[in-house]
Amino acid sequence: MAGNRPGLSGTGPPGDTDRRTVEPSQLDRAQGGGAGQDDLFAQPAPAASPADPNKGPSASRNPASAASSGRPAAPKGRPPILFPLFAGVETLPGVGPKAAEAFAALNVTRPRDLLFHLPTAGIARRTVARLADLRPSEIATVTVRVLRHHQPASKGRPWRVICADDSGDLALVFFHARAPWIESQLPIGATRVISGKVELFDGLAQMVHPDHILSPSDPPPSGFEPVYPLAGALTQRVVARAAAAAIDRAPSLPEWVEPTLILQRGWPDWSAAIRAAHDPRGMDDLSLLSPARERLAYDELLAHQMTLALVRRDRRRTAGRVTQAEGRLQARVLKALPWPPTGAQARAVAEITADMASPQRMNRLLQGDVGSGKTLVAALALFAAVEAGGQGVLMAPTEILARQHLAALTPLAEAAGIRIALLTGRDKGEARETVLADLAAGRIGVLVGTHAVFQPGVTFHDLRLAVIDEQHRFGVAQRLELAAKGLRPDMLVMTATPIPRSLALAQYGDMDLSVLDEKPPGRKPVVTTVLPDSRIEDVAARLQTAMDRGARAYWVCPLVEESEVVDLTAAEDRFQMLRARFGDRVRLVHGQMPPEARDAAMADFASGRAQLLVATTVIEVGVNVPEATIMVIERAESFGLAQLHQLRGRVGRGEGASSCLLLYHEPLSESARRRLQILRETEDGFRIAEEDLAMRGAGDVIGTAQSGLPRFRVADLERQADLLATARQDARLLLDQDPELSGERGQAIRLLLWLMEQDRAIGLMAAG
Repeated sequence: MAGNRPGLSGTGPPGDTDRRTVEPSQLDRAQGGGAGQDDLFAQPAPAASPADPNKGPSASRNPASAASSGRPAAPKGRPPILFPLFAGVETLPGVGPKAAEAFAALNVTRPRDLLFHLPTAGIARRTVARLADLRPSEIATVTVRVLRHHQPASKGRPWRVICADDSGDLALVFFHARAPWIESQLPIGATRVISGKVELFDGLAQMVHPDHILSPSDPPPSGFEPVYPLAGALTQRVVARAAAAAIDRAPSLPEWVEPTLILQRGWPDWSAAIRAAHDPRGMDDLSLLSPARERLAYDELLAHQMTLALVRRDRRRTAGRVTQAEGRLQARVLKALPWPPTGAQARAVAEITADMASPQRMNRLLQGDVGSGKTLVAALALFAAVEAGGQGVLMAPTEILARQHLAALTPLAEAAGIRIALLTGRDKGEARETVLADLAAGRIGVLVGTHAVFQPGVTFHDLRLAVIDEQHRFGVAQRLELAAKGLRPDMLVMTATPIPRSLALAQYGDMDLSVLDEKPPGRKPVVTTVLPDSRIEDVAARLQTAMDRGARAYWVCPLVEESEVVDLTAAEDRFQMLRARFGDRVRLVHGQMPPEARDAAMADFASGRAQLLVATTVIEVGVNVPEATIMVIERAESFGLAQLHQLRGRVGRGEGASSCLLLYHEPLSESARRRLQILRETEDGFRIAEEDLAMRGAGDVIGTAQSGLPRFRVADLERQADLLATARQDARLLLDQDPELSGERGQAIRLLLWLMEQDRAIGLMAAG
């Protein structure tokens, strides 16, 4: 980073925060320091003694330091070469308690964090030889003579300094300026280098609060200055100065990126990339595609994928059990099907059964779009476990979904000659005891259940395969409890939510992935129509005609009860309106109802006793009524793309032609209009997921708080999916070649993991 880059603060006076100008004497006071502060903190604190290698130079003296930031203590053994980067941020020049507190709001508590706190914008400065050549609205640097000062005639008026060269005049304008400061900076008759934004006022060129006021002997402002994200009392000058000091502390580190990749991409080494990223020469250098930023993004992605690869290796080292089946039961099921499995289903079954037959424990994610046939894949895997002499369990998050799985699996199990049973929290008495006894004796091949499967009294004779549906609804502890029901059973988790490949690699990179990206024959397309809710009477009339012919329909609303704050239609109110029109043919389902009432309403709808189900998004996943052919979604603009796609997937499951009607409330925002247009154009859940990612970002698509997605400082999951895939491949290949990371590149990777604070990976390395 160039040493003459003070940022945008310059030496202007206080008072104009928009210009981020601040007087040097005020700067010292604002940062809680004094005249000697820079000398005191200019050098890193001494490294810890070899006897305590985990202690870096972070004897923190303020509450915003790393010690109180909520970050867990680092694992023992951080290499001493990295100690200077893990000191407190307040050990950097110009950073006192207030600045440290503001830095903490940016999640910057150590010099290491500042290395990855990169500029997000830049200011181009044109050096102009003559004032006559200035162009209003540009940011320019000029050399002028100070002619005279016009002090403000009244409070609130600006101080104006008139400057000139041989070609014209320039007024410098300052609000709330103090006379001693302004007269010392711009003495009459002096030559000064001025840089700032040029404006026209009454026909005269002026600069309001110039960014820089320099003597001709000072280093000139750069032609392009970085602009950093700020918080609290921070100024560009403080951040730029602290970042420069942090970069000076950055050691030269061995190369951890594969050499041929560096050559192919034209990337600099790590140190050069850090310096270049903080010292952009133009807008192109701020792009994700710039070599420096792309390399730093790859470092983050590589560290993350190496962590996941180490977790995967650790799991695979845990001995599993060989579950080898010849495929006799699977063949019986396939023979009984009305059509053959899709290529994607056949591929997924082959991947899963190969994993089960290996001596390592399987940990695989089965990802499939709505109606892609995950149930058949799960059934064939479960039946392979039974054929091998074991048992399988399929766990669902709700009783409704568990019962639907039972209904779908029962004819397949009958074709295979396997006994299947259901266990839910509602099962009591003798029937429950019979199921538990038969399960423990091995007389039940496949158990379908809810959370009730976790209960202590549930014992398997020989659990070989555990399948978890809608896995994001179960915590890690619950999955471990299920795994503990058998002797190292294989684990297959399923999700019906299409996830863009980049997010799947980031979130589930430690798992093997099977994707169902084809729909089985017989699934009819759903015709999607978009209408304003002003035509709701027309919709109700068309619905009545369809119901009179025997059709069944869903009507989805975004809220349970009317809210004074949010102007959205409530399910309760819409139910009353439709009930008045259609009578006893209407039922209501929402998440706040007692489970018994909800199940009864669903049972009436599934059996045909009711034809119209008014619901909230409680029906979003798993509800399977093949006879339902109409989906009405009210206030569709208030739902996300993925949610709309899941709701639409509740129809089109049977023989009848199906339709989905998206009702919107005007006026529509541009993003809402785009969402509805995408739904009308395609039923491809993976394309919809990619569009959703592009529109909303990774955190919103999955929900960052629950998703387990890493939070990268430089890398962008939406736009750098290719880098993520490369990092995943590289990490796995390196572990295959150097399992203990003991080679030259392996040792460099260890440093990278310490630098990126991949504590879990470091713990796994320590465990061997």
